[in-house]
Amino acid sequence: MAFGLRLPWTRTASSRPPAAKNWLPGAIAALADGDGARWSGRSYGGLAREGFMRNPVAHRAVRMIAEAAASVPFVVFDQGREQERHPVMDLLNRPDPNGAGSGFFETLYGHLVLAGNAWINPVGAGGRIAGLQLLRPDRMRVIEGPDGWPVAYEHQAGGRRQRFQAQPEEGPGLLHLKLFHPLDDHLGFAPLEAALMALDLHNAAMSWNKALLDNSARPSGALVYQPKDGGNLTPEQYQRLKAELEDGYQGARRAGRPMLLEGGLDWKAMGLTPRDMDFIEARNGAARDIALALGVPPMLLGIPGDLTYANYQEANRAFCRLTVLPLVGRTAAALTAWLQPVHGAGLKVDYDADRLPGLSVERDALWARLGAADFLTDEEKREAVGYQSVAG
Repeated sequence: MAFGLRLPWTRTASSRPPAAKNWLPGAIAALADGDGARWSGRSYGGLAREGFMRNPVAHRAVRMIAEAAASVPFVVFDQGREQERHPVMDLLNRPDPNGAGSGFFETLYGHLVLAGNAWINPVGAGGRIAGLQLLRPDRMRVIEGPDGWPVAYEHQAGGRRQRFQAQPEEGPGLLHLKLFHPLDDHLGFAPLEAALMALDLHNAAMSWNKALLDNSARPSGALVYQPKDGGNLTPEQYQRLKAELEDGYQGARRAGRPMLLEGGLDWKAMGLTPRDMDFIEARNGAARDIALALGVPPMLLGIPGDLTYANYQEANRAFCRLTVLPLVGRTAAALTAWLQPVHGAGLKVDYDADRLPGLSVERDALWARLGAADFLTDEEKREAVGYQSVAG
């Protein structure tokens, strides 16, 4: 089943019975939308458009995660010793002949955050892996066997389909990285999907504000029918008036549009002010929920009202430790298991966390403690900071 069609949103129509048609003098024709809330789709394309491409909070949070994770360099060990020159190191530093490794892994981490899945296709040359190619998650489909487990993966783009065996007879197959999903055995869960309601709320608030500004920021309200001769609206007249109101004045795109009233109709403003609705705080609350789902402290995004961390430095350190490094560690472990059949069981792909600027305070404190520890030898100090031994 294609990832983009995996879990579509469903919406149930309103089941309220129609109101009785008993129109009296002074009756109010209220403007209301009875279709209920509308939510964006959960597909990769929907999350990418409504989140990364439209919402500034989600865009910045995803960029921060992808760029910070891509800045962490990988380290290759073979038989327990760090390798300065190794084919795997060359591959990770330049997986794509047209670009550096940082851009490749920035896209990979972006796929994980927006889709919960990332796919790497090995490009072979001369019996070795000469390059790596990223496949977009919404173009991938898992093909299950009789036992329910994947037997192949299918990639569709430009009207062409290409099938990859899950367990090829020669060489490594596709590397599928995925985040934990409680209800899917084969595909991961996108972190941004958990904040879908907050994402739609934040986008709708911005659209509504823009519509109000375009229409002189007039609030909504109701029409009151007060005829002078004591007559009533007929059911046909009421339905015609209601249809005209819905077609011409209802919805965010028509908010605040001036109305043309006939005799006996009076406009009564009933809309709440932004202060009454606590509109600004509602937007900030939605922004905090988006940041929380993605694992970015709201303080780093400039969202007011968040006092979880004492200062910016602590928030940045928590972001690196709790969000960035687990993502990089998951990727390094997957690369290790994927490349070991080609380069031997002694291969290990790890990462150098000391290169993250957000952890510079912790690194300086560790160096200071080790420098003052006279009871440790130089070799023990090197081991404590992750350096290999140089004895002999």
